[in-house]
Amino acid sequence: MPVPSSLPQDAAGRTFARLYPRILTTFRQYRRESPADWDVFSRQLTANFEALFNALVQVYGDQYDFYYHLETLLEALVQSWKERPEELKELDQRRQNDPYWFQSNHQMGGVCYVDLFAGNLKGLEAKVEYFHELGLTYLHLMPLFRSPAGENDGGYAISSYREVNPRIGRMSELTDLAGRLRRNGISLVLDFVFNHTSDEHEWAVKARAGDPVFQNYYYMFTDRKKPDEYERTLREIFPEEHPGAFTWFPDFQRWVWTTFHSYQWDLNYSNPEVFIAMAREMLSLANAGVEVLRLDAVAFIWKQPGTSCENLPQAHLLIQAFNACARIAAPALLFKSEAIVHPDEVARYIKPEECQLSYNPLLMALLWESLATRKVSLLQESMRNRFAIDPGCAWVNYVRCHDDIGWTFSDEDAARLWMNGYDHRRFLNDFYTGRFPGSFARGLPFQENPKTGDCRISGTCASLAGLEDALMQKSDEAVDLAISRILLIHAVIMTIGGIPLLYLGDELAMLNDYSYRDDPHKVQDSRWVHRPAFDWKKTASLADGKSPATRVFNGLKKIIAVRSANHALSGHTTDFIDTGNISIFGYLRADGDQRLLILANFSEHEQIISSNVLRLYGLGYEYYDLLSDQVFPPNDIAMKPYQFLCLQVE
Repeated sequence: MPVPSSLPQDAAGRTFARLYPRILTTFRQYRRESPADWDVFSRQLTANFEALFNALVQVYGDQYDFYYHLETLLEALVQSWKERPEELKELDQRRQNDPYWFQSNHQMGGVCYVDLFAGNLKGLEAKVEYFHELGLTYLHLMPLFRSPAGENDGGYAISSYREVNPRIGRMSELTDLAGRLRRNGISLVLDFVFNHTSDEHEWAVKARAGDPVFQNYYYMFTDRKKPDEYERTLREIFPEEHPGAFTWFPDFQRWVWTTFHSYQWDLNYSNPEVFIAMAREMLSLANAGVEVLRLDAVAFIWKQPGTSCENLPQAHLLIQAFNACARIAAPALLFKSEAIVHPDEVARYIKPEECQLSYNPLLMALLWESLATRKVSLLQESMRNRFAIDPGCAWVNYVRCHDDIGWTFSDEDAARLWMNGYDHRRFLNDFYTGRFPGSFARGLPFQENPKTGDCRISGTCASLAGLEDALMQKSDEAVDLAISRILLIHAVIMTIGGIPLLYLGDELAMLNDYSYRDDPHKVQDSRWVHRPAFDWKKTASLADGKSPATRVFNGLKKIIAVRSANHALSGHTTDFIDTGNISIFGYLRADGDQRLLILANFSEHEQIISSNVLRLYGLGYEYYDLLSDQVFPPNDIAMKPYQFLCLQVE
């Protein structure tokens, strides 16, 4: 079989011409047995080899054995494709024929912990009908792989990427679940924790035992010379647990790089063997039926002395290389970035050749900021400047997730509005921990630094939005306002553009769970307050139309139905407008012949939207609200407290 000739004869082309015949020889038998399958792989390899080579040569090209490692990687890609189930190869073809499937207005995400939601994988599989009732098409399961007993960072300390935590099931059950979800139109999403492993991972165990090969999988030093050199320019992530970025292990006399917890050992990506090993783990997950991988802690994967070791160019190159591997051996697989950093840095990971999807932490933080201030100026300014992304990508929008809420807005955006970013964050921390007079929120501080006043916020959506406080007050009016806040911010994430993501349990207005304080393995981590066990009793009593759970559940179902029924809510092209009212957030969504004017009142008081604004942006004289079925004449509209309008020109 001749070498494909579509590549230019530059360094990538010459390398391909040299390595491809070796791969042909190695997999001669496979080519004979499955010529059509080999041809598909060959086309995918040819189309993506240049991207793979160009990314890797910039990272590893100065290493003497670079080409040996490149050949090893190519063999791993062939082997993974050979093992890929036929049903997933058919999915690959469908996704390649419809590359922007994830931008559909029918996409609706949910996220949960398997054990907290349904006990185990079998229990979760039995809940597919519930997912259908909510309209979910995208299910993100929080870390479910084998991890240390006791403290394990909520499962983000991975001891094996190929073994499910035995408390919740087996790998075969995960594969079965992925197939069941896929056949029901639901894409399985998992985390790819690729910055670090747990200290119980096989690689770490061998490194601890003195194996030099696996000690080179991590950053390990016998003295403080290199750690001191690195730490001069690093920030501390968890200063309460350990100072700096390194932990001393007396049992084998090494300093180990542990950016986060001491039991999470950072992988050494300057070693190409680590990249290849993690590529194998990634493709194994893809072959198990995972359709989207959330890349955990993307900002931290490359280390370089004299830098912050965050968001370095090599981190982007490595993600591009992982992405090229996926395009070659599992084309249906997409990446979702998780970078809780400055908004400018978040945006740099969002591109088709890196991460096709990205969490939108800026929108999340500013929805809560707007509820606290009753003003939308910072939200509007930031969305105008930062919402637009590559047309081949999409935001994943959420009001909260498993993690804490950090105030990741840009100080530059705040300064243009005459706000001091530091002072404003202090206010928001006080407000959402209930320390600010008149606050409706009942959140907890996470990783509070008394020296700097810095912290992040823990709490369920309902407790942060005021429902917990309202129920304690036994105030029907306060309950009404809290429910309106919950529905308002969810309505924004479902209409602003991208994939909305619902933390399962929030649809039932579940409150903070303070029982974590009784668990010695969780008591130091306030984030467990917003990870309650799912309350299935509430779903059984949803017929009670007066309960907060029922009102929130039905309200969210209505918003999801409106999203799914209106094609103008597909994609992520959004025009943000000046509503003329500091409490009303507004934007336009359009597709073909449908044009929607969307308005959100972030105040507990009635607010007026001018008829001139409606005519200017709505381009009409009569408007129909898709949520309330109400028709508005061409007059000023008095928006109720926390009201959300999705107006279509009649």
